[in-house]
Amino acid sequence: MGIKMSVHSLKEKLDNTSGAVAVPPVSRPTSAQKRYLQLGGTQPGGKLPLFDDNGQRIAARTIKACMKAGWCEPWLRNPIEPKWLVCKLTKNGKQAVSN
Repeated sequence: MGIKMSVHSLKEKLDNTSGAVAVPPVSRPTSAQKRYLQLGGTQPGGKLPLFDDNGQRIAARTIKACMKAGWCEPWLRNPIEPKWLVCKLTKNGKQAVSN
């Protein structure tokens, strides 16, 4: 498959990952999800970071829940750490943090 992976195949891979988090549909992000999504508001292309302002890794559970809610989507695959979820804000994500 090489370094490049389509967003579609990455989404499929994430959906088929064991230990996937079942997230009930919600209309608003939790405080942790909102903090995560707000970090992408000032980044080029809405790129969401892997670490917070204190250098702590963003929980995969938070990222996956935001993806499932449609607030972010996979952006690219990190060839150095393939398990890391590099995402970007969606239009719905921008709206979710502006409310």
